[in-house]
Amino acid sequence: MRFIDNEGITDPRINLAIEEYALRHLPDQDSYLLFYMNEPSIIIGKNQNTLEEINPEYVKDHNLHVVRRLSGGGAVYHDLGNLNFSFITKDDGNSFHNFQKFTEPVVEALRKHGVEAALTGRNDIQVGERKISGNAQFATKGRMFSHGTLLFNSEIENVVSALKVSPDKIQSKGIKSIRSRVANIVEFLDAPLTIEEFRLKLLASIFGMEASQVPTYKLTEEDWRQIRSISEERYGNWDWNYGKSPKSTIQNSKRFEGVGKLDVRLAIEEGQIQDIKIYGDFFGASDVAELEEVLRGSRYEEKAVRERLEGVEMRRYFGALELDSFVALLMLT
Repeated sequence: MRFIDNEGITDPRINLAIEEYALRHLPDQDSYLLFYMNEPSIIIGKNQNTLEEINPEYVKDHNLHVVRRLSGGGAVYHDLGNLNFSFITKDDGNSFHNFQKFTEPVVEALRKHGVEAALTGRNDIQVGERKISGNAQFATKGRMFSHGTLLFNSEIENVVSALKVSPDKIQSKGIKSIRSRVANIVEFLDAPLTIEEFRLKLLASIFGMEASQVPTYKLTEEDWRQIRSISEERYGNWDWNYGKSPKSTIQNSKRFEGVGKLDVRLAIEEGQIQDIKIYGDFFGASDVAELEEVLRGSRYEEKAVRERLEGVEMRRYFGALELDSFVALLMLT
């Protein structure tokens, strides 16, 4: 494994482009670790409806970046008190949805410094009942990354103010508010550290050697040229970050245990599904847009929908979701 030095960049559009470039273009005989910190931003999950996840007035007043990432999961707030990590590696067919594989080195490093961390639920690292990290994954063409946040010394009040959190998510977690659930790592350390000191200690722990000795991949000028192109074309693109939701005649949403929230919007004309959009904080190895395309043009009746979905491997899109549950969501039953 080699460490990618992002040269201290804090623009989320560039950092997400570095991650994507490494995934798609760096030599695949190696695995990579990337660390980055972003200036105040909201990072939206691949399948989410941006305008329903953010507080637009707060975003405007505080000049926050709003950027959609490639991976699924929920929206997160980033600032310079938040350290992000990304493991970029081959997709061996058994690692997608295996968050423990990628969070275990981070958890072990945290425990060395008095932070009694553990992976909980689908994708969170917690200390007791309080969340210090959320994780997500993306896979394509035999490669994948598993990335996560580490709330080191973030402005928790800004997390609360910048994001909208649906009541069903709060209820599903058995909590009263975000504020009561999240925590900063500095609250649990056995000795004070700056975020830079923490980054170096985490790096040394993961590689099992002094940070100065860690094998590093230095991005070339050609790498940077392509990274800047990806940043501009995708992460600086309004259509990617916000997108357009179809005018819906039918909307239904539900949170499924172990899967996350699914929110379906359908435009029905003359008994046919003319358009469909599936939002949510679920994780899928395949792009849900493929599934939407399968369903467009189908008659809006259960038999026809089931025929369209015959042979479709639902796990590729939503994880552990049964076909019957998905059909019931579409048909409002």
